[in-house]
Amino acid sequence: MKARERLADDNSSIRVEIYDESYHLRGSDPAYIQRLAEVVDAKMRAVAQHTATVDSLRVAVLAAINIVDDYYQLKRKYDAIEGEYTARANHLGRALDTAINEMTAETRRTG
Repeated sequence: MKARERLADDNSSIRVEIYDESYHLRGSDPAYIQRLAEVVDAKMRAVAQHTATVDSLRVAVLAAINIVDDYYQLKRKYDAIEGEYTARANHLGRALDTAINEMTAETRRTG
């Protein structure tokens, strides 16, 4: 089997509904693709409920902005946690180095 044919087999098409429109999407995990479509659909419906527009393109753009906002908020939280984790790991690494150096020095003195 050629690489191109394998790729086609691995990325089967899945039909999803987003804001009352059908789309055929490809991916290696149909359940994941379906979940993504459900999130986009839910976000679009939430935006539509809070706006006066019925233009689906405008709703899609507003939903996309909301999704990107959610992403950036999560990224900021992740970056803060990562920074805290790195700082703690560095602190513990230095403390471990100090303890090892002290043990080594004590062993030399008594050994």
